[in-house]
Amino acid sequence: MEKISGAQVKAARALLNWSQEDLAEKASLTMTPISRMERGVVSTRKGTMKLIAMALEEVGIEFINEEGWVGVKLKLNQGLPQPPA
Repeated sequence: MEKISGAQVKAARALLNWSQEDLAEKASLTMTPISRMERGVVSTRKGTMKLIAMALEEVGIEFINEEGWVGVKLKLNQGLPQPPA
């Protein structure tokens, strides 16, 4: 798994219109590690990062970490939540 940044997590939540609480529930975490990761307060454990990434990827988020490009995109699939208008 590639390393993801707090900014990518925050952007992914915005695409899904999720709160930190929503993501915490989906990733089986508390809000604290998500908040800290997004603020860059501490280095995030690999296990925590994996849970967060899996929860977001499960609903269509793709993390972009390519030469010169860092970000996220949302793959729209049938049955998945649609992004806010």
